[in-house]
Amino acid sequence: MDVTFEVLAEPTRRRILDLLRDRPRLVGELSAELGLSQPGTSKHLRVLRDAGLVKVRAEAQRRWYELDPAPLAEVDAWLAPYRWMWADRLDALERHLDADSPEES
Repeated sequence: MDVTFEVLAEPTRRRILDLLRDRPRLVGELSAELGLSQPGTSKHLRVLRDAGLVKVRAEAQRRWYELDPAPLAEVDAWLAPYRWMWADRLDALERHLDADSPEES
């Protein structure tokens, strides 16, 4: 899991995962969205693939990259015992916002 956290620490890699969350994409499409060169995007994809966060599927000359959520499930399981810390705060925020909002007629 340390590798996953290390990989996720880089903002561009998180952005790639955000883009892949919607659907599989080609390197060129990711490069255009990120404003990076194809070699730069490919380097990030290689790191993500080595960490198991991304899978690649060859289709003729094209390479489709897609999210593999398995390592993220490990992170989610690790975070589970800490959720109470923000769940209580979110509940308090909701109560505060409800108290401050005008009553509906």
